[in-house]
Amino acid sequence: MKLANCLCVCMCTLIVNLALFGTGFGAEKKDTLIVGMELAYPPFEMTDTKGQPTGVSVDLAKALGTALGIHVQIQNMSYDGLIPSLKTGKIDLIISSMTATAERAQSIDFSDPYLQTGLCLLVRKNSTVQGVSDLDKAGMTVAVKKGTTGHSYASKQLKHARVLVLDKEAAAVLEVVQGKADAFIYDQMSTYSNWQRNQQTTRALLKPFQQESWAVGIRKGNDPLKIRINAFLKEYRATGGFERLGDTWLKEQKQQFKQLGYPFFL
Repeated sequence: MKLANCLCVCMCTLIVNLALFGTGFGAEKKDTLIVGMELAYPPFEMTDTKGQPTGVSVDLAKALGTALGIHVQIQNMSYDGLIPSLKTGKIDLIISSMTATAERAQSIDFSDPYLQTGLCLLVRKNSTVQGVSDLDKAGMTVAVKKGTTGHSYASKQLKHARVLVLDKEAAAVLEVVQGKADAFIYDQMSTYSNWQRNQQTTRALLKPFQQESWAVGIRKGNDPLKIRINAFLKEYRATGGFERLGDTWLKEQKQQFKQLGYPFFL
């Protein structure tokens, strides 16, 4: 009887593994999980002094790999190339501070959310802008990063302002710093960091005008992997993993957001 139970457990384990590494990733078993991210978004996705991937998302990807028992390889690519690369099988997952939107969910699946944030504004220091509604006027220039939810929001909601679409976050910040753009629409924590680096020329309007959540991007139909990732995220949070990431990479932001009265979710 014990032998039969043991064989049953072994068979169930084998079926789960085949679902994850066979049906989940392709016809053959893979020994590497390729995670796509754009390494140009500190402190979440970036490179260290030796050019190696580092940051919040890199640590999260490595912890996921450890939980799944598979080696993780970070693939650096442009942000707007992440979803096409996932759909064509060039990468297995997206962990790149990506907002789970209904539009994106039409072409890829998402895990449960792992971070809550929102869109807000970086504006010129002497600007009279107090909110996003002040931007939708003729003569206003609003910088956005290509492929982001800020880009999507501006394209749909700002009918009268000029929307300046740029490839890099730093370029969008520079437009505001130099007074060429009235505002830059981006996420809360990055806006705070960009303001901290440019306090002489900018202001940060940190109250989100659109709430968002980040999640892991997964290829459509890969339900076994999605289940495993969601289980990992739940366990990682329960055991303090996200709290440790915040203390390691975002300690200053956590303290400042608390002082400013804004919730900090990671």
